[in-house]
Amino acid sequence: MSIFSLNGRKWTITEISIIILLALVPLFVTFPYRVNIFLSWEGAYRISSGQIPFKDFGSPLGYGFWIIPALFFKIFGPEMISLVKAQVLINIIAGFAFRSILKSLDVRPGIRLLSVLVFVLSYSFFNFWPWYNHTVIVFELVGISFLFKSFFSDNRTRSYIWMAAAALFIFLSVFTKQDGGGMAFMLCLLFLAYNCFQTRRWIDFPIFIGMFVLIALLFIVPLMPGFAYWFNHGQPPHSSRLAVNDFTDEILGNSNWIKAYVVLVIFCIVAKVKQWSTWLQRRREVLFVLLTLGILGEAAIFQVTSYTPPDNNIFFHSFAFAFIASYLCEMLHIYIDRPKPLLGAILLVLFWWSGTWWKYIGRFTDRLFPAQEMVDAHNPNHENVVNRRNFMINQDTTDVPVSSWIFSDLKPFRKIYMPPSTVQGMDRIMSLPMVKGNKGDLKVLNMTELTPLAVAIPYKPESGPDCPLWYHLGVGMFNRQLATYKQKVQDHHYDLILFEYAPGLNNFFPFALRDELKLHYHQVDSFLAPRRPTGAIIEVYVK
Repeated sequence: MSIFSLNGRKWTITEISIIILLALVPLFVTFPYRVNIFLSWEGAYRISSGQIPFKDFGSPLGYGFWIIPALFFKIFGPEMISLVKAQVLINIIAGFAFRSILKSLDVRPGIRLLSVLVFVLSYSFFNFWPWYNHTVIVFELVGISFLFKSFFSDNRTRSYIWMAAAALFIFLSVFTKQDGGGMAFMLCLLFLAYNCFQTRRWIDFPIFIGMFVLIALLFIVPLMPGFAYWFNHGQPPHSSRLAVNDFTDEILGNSNWIKAYVVLVIFCIVAKVKQWSTWLQRRREVLFVLLTLGILGEAAIFQVTSYTPPDNNIFFHSFAFAFIASYLCEMLHIYIDRPKPLLGAILLVLFWWSGTWWKYIGRFTDRLFPAQEMVDAHNPNHENVVNRRNFMINQDTTDVPVSSWIFSDLKPFRKIYMPPSTVQGMDRIMSLPMVKGNKGDLKVLNMTELTPLAVAIPYKPESGPDCPLWYHLGVGMFNRQLATYKQKVQDHHYDLILFEYAPGLNNFFPFALRDELKLHYHQVDSFLAPRRPTGAIIEVYVK
């Protein structure tokens, strides 16, 4: 009997296998150092070390993002690769939450399996590092899955237990990133309003809001007063990064996938629905429409409010696919649950999202078969090589192809490769007399992306209610903190200062502090930062 028969257990095993097996792939490969991953490591390390957010360090975000990475640091140690292991769990949770939502909506098994595959390939498979713009959506999906369970539970007590779990995870979504979490909360209110209208259980609406507020108070009150200053809810010194033109330019000028899905969803609804009054009574169908259009709307806004990296919002593909495929298969009488149609559809999905799984294979082929580069375009004594990789001359003389990156012997960076200049620079730091003779009391200010050096050197990161988690001026810290650091530099408070100079980024590490370093400290070394393109330099200063 085919594994794709209508046996419920076999459908379940197949879907769970897709979610888990693809999530485990990152455990068997190595990775290049990722831009900005220092933030994931720093927050997880501080929390796993016992520091309390908003009391020992400040952040414009809640600490929901660091809960799972901090737990994995406790279990596996504060290594970069522990973040990859944490993301494996996050991807598994995301897959199960998405599957649970589709089950609550009674999506047919074949469509559900294909949608799970689309979800994993389009949103989870290539996410091998934890990042708050991803985790915020994962918590949202978990929250929605519990909320839908509460809608269709026959037991009132169990229904409220599911609703409390939904309120918890929607709050964690807000406590991970305000924009995605806020939209998650608004979507849940929309679903609740419709469900209350149909079931006449109006009490559920204020109960959910009350649960959410209570959970928020339990998390936030113990963190005051630092929370009120650091958490960005629009108060000074925080500033809004939103503008009407940003939304119109991005949504109307781009967003072709989202707009195409909206058109197809509307076509499907109009083609199927014959009697609107009757259709509005079908809770699962209406909730499916509200969910799909709501996710598409959220994705359109999210790409503006969380603009880096540019693929933060692609969680919408799987929801749109599940909805459109469900309607088309029903209207066109396509029996996708049968083995041959299902296998054909799986191959089409794999072809559609080949760009995600090919990245894993391409990483090996790039290292095995590096592209031939031109040696000197102005030298007439050899045959010039021109191809799609080098038809434009790279003016960045510091650029180092990933195929040339190497591994470090330092334990926190195990299985992570970086530019040779970065690895050699870290080795020189470890060879400094003050570091070699360090007994754990070295005062270090590390304003670089190499935050795991806190374990390698080692040193204790500064803590206190006015100490920022990261140093992006105007985002992670403000003028008040900058003035404090400038005074400490002038007073020679630190034994060793590592500063990353990224001239192409707007005060990613504050330029004004570098000016003070030039006046009051001695620069003894510099090397490339672990990013590509390599437009940043790490400078080493001593008293």
